[in-house]
Amino acid sequence: MTNPELIWLALAFFVIALLYASAGFGGGSSYLAILSLSFTEFYEIRTLALLCNLVVVSGSVWLFYRKGYLDWKLCIPFTLASIPMAYIGASFRLEESLFFGILGSALIVSSLALGYQSLRQQFSEPRKHRYARILTYVLGGAIGMLSGLVGIGGGIFLAPVLNHLRWDLPIKIAALASFFILVNSISGIAGLLTAGTFSLTWLPALALILAVLAGGQIGIRLTLNRLTAQGIRLVTAVLVLVVGVRVLFINGLGLNF
Repeated sequence: MTNPELIWLALAFFVIALLYASAGFGGGSSYLAILSLSFTEFYEIRTLALLCNLVVVSGSVWLFYRKGYLDWKLCIPFTLASIPMAYIGASFRLEESLFFGILGSALIVSSLALGYQSLRQQFSEPRKHRYARILTYVLGGAIGMLSGLVGIGGGIFLAPVLNHLRWDLPIKIAALASFFILVNSISGIAGLLTAGTFSLTWLPALALILAVLAGGQIGIRLTLNRLTAQGIRLVTAVLVLVVGVRVLFINGLGLNF
């Protein structure tokens, strides 16, 4: 990779981290899609996306905790189920076409859900509903497995579901999504190490990690300073949809158009 290519990639990662962190996410889905265009080493793509996720949401979790938005009673049941499933999912050695097919499909579904819940929040009052505890473990485990398979933290799958179900206030769901991404990213990296598929080229990786660190810190501070996240979520949903379609049809199905 040439220096100009790395600079443009770092700028793209900075913007992605800023947008996603402002909505409580890490950005792993878009990192994967962009890396698939720039990197040829399949396992390096998964490794780098998880590391960038980890960097972005670590700062977000700390700031959410300091502001009192991180509800441990809400977080722990989801993460107890997701951690082992994310580890198992990351341990699978998927073929590239299957990996990108799953990733593209998941991105398309999550983008539509994210867009829907963003529009819905504009016209409805936030309120909470109570659900059976077993549903918490089912959702956490299922999304944890999917997250491990595709190499992201899973917050972009979890948050739209919880917002749709009105599980809690939006700011607490964003805090939960950040914590969920954090633990699943750690579990996913452990799975890659166990499977012997942890792969990284350190110089470009360091540049991209620094870019997402800066973008993530700016993004989460915009959210905590009460900048509305609805518009940002809608923009993110459109970006994820475009990326998901491209990943599914070009990387997954091998179609060129």
